[in-house]
Amino acid sequence: MQKVAVIGAGTMGNGIAHVFAQNGFTVHLIDVAQPALDKALDTIVRNLNRQLAKEIITEAVKQSTINNLHTFTDLAAGVKDAELVVEAATENADLKLRIFRDLDQFTAPGAILATNTSSISITKIAAVTSWPGKVIGMHFMNPVPVMKLVEIINGYATESEVTDTVRELSLKLGKVPCIVNDYPGFVANRILMPMINEAICALHEGVAGVESIDTVMRLGMAHPMGPLQLADFIGLDVCLSILRVLHDGFGQPKYAPCPLLVNMVTAGHLGVKSGKGFYKYEGAGKDLTVSDRFRQ
Repeated sequence: MQKVAVIGAGTMGNGIAHVFAQNGFTVHLIDVAQPALDKALDTIVRNLNRQLAKEIITEAVKQSTINNLHTFTDLAAGVKDAELVVEAATENADLKLRIFRDLDQFTAPGAILATNTSSISITKIAAVTSWPGKVIGMHFMNPVPVMKLVEIINGYATESEVTDTVRELSLKLGKVPCIVNDYPGFVANRILMPMINEAICALHEGVAGVESIDTVMRLGMAHPMGPLQLADFIGLDVCLSILRVLHDGFGQPKYAPCPLLVNMVTAGHLGVKSGKGFYKYEGAGKDLTVSDRFRQ
């Protein structure tokens, strides 16, 4: 397998394209907007330069990675002859279903269709295609060039050969694949999102402030960052979307999103991407300063 198409040039899409290209694959990065593609390429080059400065890669690897990347605004042209397609569009079920209906028409027979969804049912996505056995979840973690985990999710009809192929591909990327089955939130977000939601509830109920909650989890539980800061980096809108999938899928009150989270998303306070969430992010380097609203 040499040709990979990645749909979506956002944070996850450009990271996925980066790791495939760095490992010798020809990558077609696809997005409807050329400025998004230009920004993605700039991000990839910056990340490659960071790796080069840390002596993680050589100049030759940097150049070959860049040479392996090709951008497309036309989906049909971008996925033509691709042996693997990884969809990394916005976490929106209707959008993903529409993309996979199109992929069913435009991809070559036998191509593996993977989705980077963090919570949406693989079985539901696969059902809109003619070959549901070729559809699988390939859930990378952010930032993709750094994080080792790939959560591989089998849909109800996913063929074992497809699972084996994706597992082997993940190993070639230097990742650690973990194979799970198709239930709401899979494993990663079924465990992570209730923890983040509970931290938001603790803030909402006045148990402690942002800094205190995050410090307890960092120093007491050895987490690299606190749950509220992590929520900001994930995107509060994404957290809310995943919690709603969990709540709808399991029907249990413990998955109900905290009202504070709902209000913050409604107000447009989405975390790093909007410049304000549980923390404020100011300046080109996104320096972290705690929002006065949540100080104790």
